[in-house]
Amino acid sequence: MNYKVYVIELHRRVFTENKKFRDANPQFNGVLQCLYVGMTSKTPKERFEQHKTGYRNLKGHKLSSNIVEKYGWYLRPSLYDHLNLKPMTKAQALKLEAKLALDLRRQGYAVWFN
Repeated sequence: MNYKVYVIELHRRVFTENKKFRDANPQFNGVLQCLYVGMTSKTPKERFEQHKTGYRNLKGHKLSSNIVEKYGWYLRPSLYDHLNLKPMTKAQALKLEAKLALDLRRQGYAVWFN
């Protein structure tokens, strides 16, 4: 199966309203955006739609992020398209998800990832 990473821009309210998000981003100075970084075997668009609708699997387990469901605005392909040019395994995508999230934090974004 082929996996991809993706980035979703979040409404800035996430920083003021969500303590966990704020605590995870002490470096944030309010200049750049708040983001969510994830990985998926679907297209980024399909995964974003799942987040926004509170997707649950057949067993009823929620497979979407509450943060994206409440604060997600839109995909930011300019931050991830270049990373999805080669097929990735799940393990590779998980590693890249964390690396991308931490790289974006170092650039000054506020970022949430799993």
